[in-house]
Amino acid sequence: MGKMFFNILATFAEFEVDLLWIRTHGGMTVARAKGKLRGKQPKPSPTQQAELRRMHATGDYTITELFAVSR
Repeated sequence: MGKMFFNILATFAEFEVDLLWIRTHGGMTVARAKGKLRGKQPKPSPTQQAELRRMHATGDYTITELFAVSR
């Protein structure tokens, strides 16, 4: 009896995981169509990194200005 109950619970859990996967991928598809799904942003190239360091060293720019982030 206990094993049968466990199997029923496992079936419901698996079904919920499938629903979560469907909802997640459906949302990602909609976001991608709207141009909102961007993913991980690329790192600056070594040349860009050197330029950012140079700009920051002049004292004219702060880190928040260079990277368009807030504190």
